[in-house]
Amino acid sequence: MNIDPIKSLVPGFAKDIRLNVSSVLKDSGAPGLDEKQIALVTLASAFAARNAALTAATEEAVSETLSAEEIDSARTAAALMGMNNVYYRFLHLVGNDEYAKLPARLRMNAMQNPGVDKASFELMSIAVSAINGCGMCIESHEKVLRKHDVSAEGIQSAVRIAAVLHAAATAIEAAGGDAEADRQAA
Repeated sequence: MNIDPIKSLVPGFAKDIRLNVSSVLKDSGAPGLDEKQIALVTLASAFAARNAALTAATEEAVSETLSAEEIDSARTAAALMGMNNVYYRFLHLVGNDEYAKLPARLRMNAMQNPGVDKASFELMSIAVSAINGCGMCIESHEKVLRKHDVSAEGIQSAVRIAAVLHAAATAIEAAGGDAEADRQAA
């Protein structure tokens, strides 16, 4: 995966974030994940971070690693978790068990056949859930990942990628979208 398109967007004032992009998006910086899983988690995290420039750069970065179906699976993970994280965070925060007894009535059929293996989809889901701050979802995905023999290091790597991509999006926004000009000035 060529991470240069992502790194080039990170403004000069966020040098630590740029360095973290360099380290966490490599096999050696993401223990427990293979190259494809790193690319999937990175892309799903970029979608969840909701920054158009970062998303475009990330799609460019993963284009040689992921198929069109795998790219769509990252979109699916980001979209489904976008819905689930709001709903299940509400259940957790409302403090009224009555809501938890009601059926969710939210379609999630794509989770049965997401276009990638179950562990990779769950890695994307936990990363997006971390960005969206849903404790119930994070806990649920972590348990499923452990049942699929994903190591604690692999899970941590996915969340580290999510944290760095979210920080990159924040830095890009803080720079007013002109991250390249700011980076050159630094």
